[in-house]
Amino acid sequence: MENTKDLAFDTFCKLLLHIFISQTEHTSRAERKRRDSFGMFDGYDSCSEDTSSSSSSEESEEEVSPLPSSLPIIKNNGQVYTYPDGKSGMATCEMCGMVGVRDAFYSKTKRFCSVSCSRSYSSNSKKASILARLQVAGKPPTKKAKVLQKQPLVAKLAAYAQYQATLQNQAKTKAAVPVEGFSWGNYINSNSFTAAPVTCFKHAPMGTCWGDISEGVRVEVPNTDCSLPTKVFWIAGIVKLAGYNALLRYEGFENDSSLDFWCNVCGSDIHPVGWCATSGKPLVPPRTIQHKYTNWKAFLVKRLTGAKTLPPDFSQKVSESMQYPFKTSMRVEVVDKTHLCRTRVAVVESVIGGRLRLVYEESEDKTDDFWCHMYSPLIHHIGWSRSIGHRFKRSDLTKKQEGHFDAPPHLFMKVKEVDAAGEWFKEGMKLEAIDPLNLSAICVATIRKVLADGYLMIGIDGSEAADGSDWFCYHATSPSIFPVGFCEINMIELTPPRGYAKLPFKWFDYLRETDSIAAPVKLFNKEVPNHGFHVGMKLEAVDLMEPRLVCVATVTRIIHRLLRIHFDGWEDEYDQWVDCESPDLYPVGWCQLTGYQLQPPAPQSSRDSQSSSSKQKKKAKSQQYKGHKKMSSLQLKEELLDGEEYGFLQGASDQESNGSAGYYIKQEP
Repeated sequence: MENTKDLAFDTFCKLLLHIFISQTEHTSRAERKRRDSFGMFDGYDSCSEDTSSSSSSEESEEEVSPLPSSLPIIKNNGQVYTYPDGKSGMATCEMCGMVGVRDAFYSKTKRFCSVSCSRSYSSNSKKASILARLQVAGKPPTKKAKVLQKQPLVAKLAAYAQYQATLQNQAKTKAAVPVEGFSWGNYINSNSFTAAPVTCFKHAPMGTCWGDISEGVRVEVPNTDCSLPTKVFWIAGIVKLAGYNALLRYEGFENDSSLDFWCNVCGSDIHPVGWCATSGKPLVPPRTIQHKYTNWKAFLVKRLTGAKTLPPDFSQKVSESMQYPFKTSMRVEVVDKTHLCRTRVAVVESVIGGRLRLVYEESEDKTDDFWCHMYSPLIHHIGWSRSIGHRFKRSDLTKKQEGHFDAPPHLFMKVKEVDAAGEWFKEGMKLEAIDPLNLSAICVATIRKVLADGYLMIGIDGSEAADGSDWFCYHATSPSIFPVGFCEINMIELTPPRGYAKLPFKWFDYLRETDSIAAPVKLFNKEVPNHGFHVGMKLEAVDLMEPRLVCVATVTRIIHRLLRIHFDGWEDEYDQWVDCESPDLYPVGWCQLTGYQLQPPAPQSSRDSQSSSSKQKKKAKSQQYKGHKKMSSLQLKEELLDGEEYGFLQGASDQESNGSAGYYIKQEP
């Protein structure tokens, strides 16, 4: 389905319909006559200070003035448009409230749009029909219903206004969290950055239905360049897109960028062209350019012919895409951050933008928590561990706490089905794998146990705990495991087993010395989706070393489906490798949209002095990783575990193609 639509001549004229006769206004009839049929003010003096907003008198019982006959309107395919030639009159059906060309209405009096409406009006069911429509609009019948009987169009407008208010209220529940001193718009403008498009993030809101929203699309936004006491709007065009954020320029400014501004396309203040006409909001040209044209109507007609705008249900789609199936008090199985080899029961404490704060069930003060996305491979339904043979820590609680309930299995991310009946992974096979304790390193690893449904328990050679408590679980299709020789082919530094003295490390010699075999190449996942990322693109990314944090980041390298993520303002040693489909990557503007706190780039002083507490924590972790010192199980932090599926290589080439030869071991003589 197209997400933008062409504004044909009759369509763009829709924006010129501004109905100011509604329950939502207290303005006098004399003042209303000062506005023309386009809903535009004659001038800035034509709006008095006592003009109220459209939501200030929703329950007014005053009889609404009849619609002016000078406002020609047509209705086609469910859309209400301004009649282009301005010659024909208009009429409003007294039964259903439909607005249309008067000549097309039924009967001599032109009171009804059809025979059925005429008969329904005459029947005893008129009152019940009106009350039913009022209930569908979401408002219980009251004594105010008599206003609707006098002017059915008002009910239609009131219902639409209420629908818009509902969507806006839903958006306000996820209020933006400002970041002091940082603005994505200024950051992108000052450095000429580009951002990854929303379509790269299928798990993010609107990721699968963004459509062809691009530069040149027209929208209706608040006009901030005016001195009117009421909130007014004007048309603006998208000059540049950066994720959810768009750089907008008011129509009429041509090449003048002095009043350009950034706005989140999914925000509550941006609307498709025609929204003002439908909701009765005024269009007022900015004060700076008010003198440029004497006939703004003709200007808009010329500018908007053939242009595109957002689909009419855009705000509804945004709201729907931000509904998350996981709810608070749901119970899940999640990796035990103190023992990688097992899972524990945790309870969803909060959900923000699809990210879950999980509190382990035995935590009385709710401080023992774990952060991950709802699509993370680290969480599973209750009973998952038993079904595949994974180790599980039983809770000390004898029964569920009141109000807690198991999350349905269908909510969790499904893994690709595999056929383990033929040639399959076996215990003792060697491979290369991401070390979950060091997201930048690919290490020599061994399959320690083969579980059901394609899951594998893997250990890092040379640094495994005696009891296997640091084994970790990857699925056979995980993009975090690689066949022997992957690093060499892709010019990546492979981390050898700790204490292995025969350097440089060579797989051929190591397999012979350990009397081991390499896992067959054909068993690994070699699929590379058309992800759309390019080097240099900006985005918002979870710091998998501190998974509570979402930071300003840049894609610096791409190898097949792997992205190297650099956190702006930090040294390269803190870069992380993630899969292109990782749910821990988000478009620019995601934090603002969902209300999540965005971490800005580290200031220069912080980088130089190392005074930041988070910086010191990262530095301490980095020093541990550089020495490849394995942390004890009690020292394992949840921040490290969240990257189990997503951390990847370091020092890889900038290869963006998927060559199968890259997965084969280099033959030795």
